[in-house]
Amino acid sequence: NEGNEYFKEKDYGRAVAAYSEGLRRRCGDAELDAVLLANRGAAHFHLGNYRSALNDAIQAKKLKPTHLKAIIRGALCHMELKNFSEAIAWCEEGLQIDSKEKKLVEMRAKADKLKGEELERTFLGTQTDFSTCVQGRAVMGTDLLCERNIKLVLEPSDEEEEVSGGLAEISLDGFHSDSATGAKVHLDADGNLNWPVLFLYPEHEQTDFTMAFHENSRFIDHLMVMFAELPPWDLEKKYLPNNLELYFEDEEREEMYEVNPEHTLLQVLQHERYFVKAGTPMVLVFAKRSPFSKKYFCGKKVHRL
Repeated sequence: NEGNEYFKEKDYGRAVAAYSEGLRRRCGDAELDAVLLANRGAAHFHLGNYRSALNDAIQAKKLKPTHLKAIIRGALCHMELKNFSEAIAWCEEGLQIDSKEKKLVEMRAKADKLKGEELERTFLGTQTDFSTCVQGRAVMGTDLLCERNIKLVLEPSDEEEEVSGGLAEISLDGFHSDSATGAKVHLDADGNLNWPVLFLYPEHEQTDFTMAFHENSRFIDHLMVMFAELPPWDLEKKYLPNNLELYFEDEEREEMYEVNPEHTLLQVLQHERYFVKAGTPMVLVFAKRSPFSKKYFCGKKVHRL
């Protein structure tokens, strides 16, 4: 109920937090959990967190396969993520439940059309998107970056690549920054950028990857979803949304900067010392005041909040 009130007030961030708290209660009622997940997915969708919204739709559908709202939401997320084939599949699944659902009928037709246009562009070798591919890496048009004061760094080609000890080069269980499912930053219908963002957990050599982090979404909103349940590798139960510290590294100066979880992605990207490498922003995540973080930052220059 609290989440619904926030949702009506269009305070989607607090709605996400309220629905997440409801899920943490583990009521054991699959029907209610499906509603909580579907509602949280709707709030995420309005925040532009399409990947998180899709994950909630998937979980809601698992609990209740006939949950039409969750299916519609999942299809919408795939549309925003430009996964047109997946959007079509979700629409068809929903139409098997209700063949006259107007939203699904219209979305199915739109997805078909966009998929056809995408195939045609690929065939002709043209790109109508604002991004172009340089040496196999996604690079945005400089006008969109300049107006936002975002600094992008291109990695050298394989022939020119040098060995680097910087954090952007580290590989955790084979998960490298430029191989994160091939996701690219994209421009949505409202003119906002949605970025693929990589979260690194050095203490446990783990990662999280968000395919579409809306530039005006706050980090705390994503953390509330990512850690709504404790990850299996957090045996000490330290990784709670309000017990986390975020940082980014200035490789050139070999300095660390703390990130305010209440800040949006755009605010962080606009920091004078933040440089986006290979089209994928990255942040490091630590449990507050943990022995590992104290050891990790020992001897390093850290700019704290």
